[in-house]
Amino acid sequence: MDEFNPDRENVIERAKDAGIEAIITIGSDLESCRSAIELSEKYDIIYAAIGIHPHDAKDFTEEIFNQIKEWARGQNIEHSPPTQPSPSRGEGKGGGEGLGSGPWALSSKRVVAIGETGLDYHYENSPRDIQREVFRKHLVLARETGLPAVIHNREAKKDTLEIIRESGINKGVLHCFSGDMDMAERAMAMGFYISIAGPVTFKNVRRLREIARAIPDDYLLIETDAPYLTPEPFRGKRNEPSYLVHIARTIAELRGITAEDLARITTLNAKRLFRIGQLPETGEIAYKIRGNLYLNITNRCTNRCSFCVRFHTDYVKGHNLRLSYEPAEEELKDAVGNPSQYREVVFCGYGEPLLRLDLVKGVARWIKQNNGKVRINTNGHGNLINGRNILPELKGIVDSISISLDAHDEETYNRICRPIFKNAFREVLSFTKEAKKFIPEVQVTVVTLKGVDIEKCKKIAEDLGVKIRVRELDVVG
Repeated sequence: MDEFNPDRENVIERAKDAGIEAIITIGSDLESCRSAIELSEKYDIIYAAIGIHPHDAKDFTEEIFNQIKEWARGQNIEHSPPTQPSPSRGEGKGGGEGLGSGPWALSSKRVVAIGETGLDYHYENSPRDIQREVFRKHLVLARETGLPAVIHNREAKKDTLEIIRESGINKGVLHCFSGDMDMAERAMAMGFYISIAGPVTFKNVRRLREIARAIPDDYLLIETDAPYLTPEPFRGKRNEPSYLVHIARTIAELRGITAEDLARITTLNAKRLFRIGQLPETGEIAYKIRGNLYLNITNRCTNRCSFCVRFHTDYVKGHNLRLSYEPAEEELKDAVGNPSQYREVVFCGYGEPLLRLDLVKGVARWIKQNNGKVRINTNGHGNLINGRNILPELKGIVDSISISLDAHDEETYNRICRPIFKNAFREVLSFTKEAKKFIPEVQVTVVTLKGVDIEKCKKIAEDLGVKIRVRELDVVG
């Protein structure tokens, strides 16, 4: 866009200096799509999304759309450079740089999305019926090419959701999200990500902040929408990609995690959606969230819980936890390093740690010897697994234990947790009661799952004399 003509190179360098790995620059009409692709070919950090913005839908022609189709399908077409940039998004002018003169080969190998497309009933720069027609055509193209759709919605919730549903596509993002939580939930149910931009940093946007706090990790993206929607503390000035860090810090604070956690989560999501860069190929045996270090020592478990995250993703807070092997004791010690630098070292991961009791004891003892604090997250089957009361063996080497209660009675437990053991629920209660004798801090956890009586679970915890933590469904890590 023209706003970046004076210092585009410097803007890109500042983005790199801020730690930005990739930029997706958005086409909104034919000329800005050309410019976006050209920039993506010039700079390794830049990728392109191509489409016709709802503001420009009135100018849509089949000739224009055929050109976008060719680019989206990865064809290189000879073009003459644009002689004059045309209006972009109805708010500025799309500006390419260094396009040269004469025919030029425009490569579309770095097109990663269809859009920005969608509906805008606030400005209505294009008639609504034309907007809807153009939007539908874009979603057909997204389905045909397999590319995700970048969707603009402003005051058009009902029609936007209905057109997405009718299209059958399940890959895309509602960008610069300004809808309500109901819209976000319906979009996520269709497989769409929710992207939060600069306004989340404004103090008076309570609804957007609540949404930014509530979106599950697996569906969250962040963006600048530069040069618009500049975050605090630069509000009122031109926005640019390096300011993404301010959006990340605000959302991280709202979600109670670190900016490092938020960056890792949203980077992973962007890579998965837009197929940019490399995803982690191997499972991590030690991973950091907030101030804790978690040890992922097995993916085996004696429960097959219906709500367990491991059945629908390999990732927690952006960490790949799908192990290809079970680590040895010395390997875990090397991964921990200095235990005292963490608030806690937690045996957790994608499986039941007490399946590897000897390893847990050896590493926990070493952590305590090196001034660390140890917690175990368990399903409470430790005594069943090992055929004896193992809790005396954990005395002095485990500071706290968190036991998954997960139900208010045996019937419910068996239905949602599907244990391999008989009488597992009663054993969980017995394990919890016994743990109080040997471990300083004992708590049980329960997930807000349909059919689970949380109040009865709280009464069970009270009777056992332990604390209870209620976990929201789909909120992990």
